[in-house]
Amino acid sequence: MTAIEPKRFFTELYDAAVAAADPARVIGRYLPERPKGRTIVIGAGKGSAQMARAFEDAWDAPLEGLVVTRYGYATPCRTIEVIEAAHPVPDAAGLAAARRLLDKVAGLTEDDLVVALVSGGGSALLPAPAGRLTLDDEIAVNRALLASGAPIAAMNTIRKHVSAIKGGRLAAAAHPARVVTLVVSDIPGDVAALVSSGPTVPDGSTRQDALRLVEAWRMDLPAAVMAHLTSPAADAPLP
Repeated sequence: MTAIEPKRFFTELYDAAVAAADPARVIGRYLPERPKGRTIVIGAGKGSAQMARAFEDAWDAPLEGLVVTRYGYATPCRTIEVIEAAHPVPDAAGLAAARRLLDKVAGLTEDDLVVALVSGGGSALLPAPAGRLTLDDEIAVNRALLASGAPIAAMNTIRKHVSAIKGGRLAAAAHPARVVTLVVSDIPGDVAALVSSGPTVPDGSTRQDALRLVEAWRMDLPAAVMAHLTSPAADAPLP
């Protein structure tokens, strides 16, 4: 057996993994059935613009949509609007994008289709403070999470319970339309509910889970955030 030079081996392994997740190569395999009504494409993540472009190329019917990606990561699309916002710490552009996504899926019918294109990074790109929380509160949460050393699964579990869009809430806003989520995962184990904090995927965690993680990782969160996490308002929609 011929020995393989380690650097070459790992480079080829990396290239193969990236190619396997390239939206332009694979998204056509996962196209949903065409709806009777409208097709609305939404998305968030560092790869959402590339996913949107690939979906446009593969979809042979009318569509409209909006996705948000990181500054400098936009890819031109013909129909789907691409917005850029900050990552890893949220900003006002992300807040405006989150509001527009919620508006985009409002008032749909059961004949409509929502296609959510989700990739890593959407948690920061979609700040949507829940209840009486503010953008500054969500920024403080993100800074605390990044400084804590907690794994991404723990970070996103907490994020889902201080948000008005994560943890399946964006899908709930689209009801009664059919929602199909296509995910490029950056989460170990590929748990779709954790990628970008699962804006369109049902959440199985609870606010008690979030509180336990805050304590376990000794996070210093704003008083308003802790008050929210201890209230029923922090519970995610039921699947």
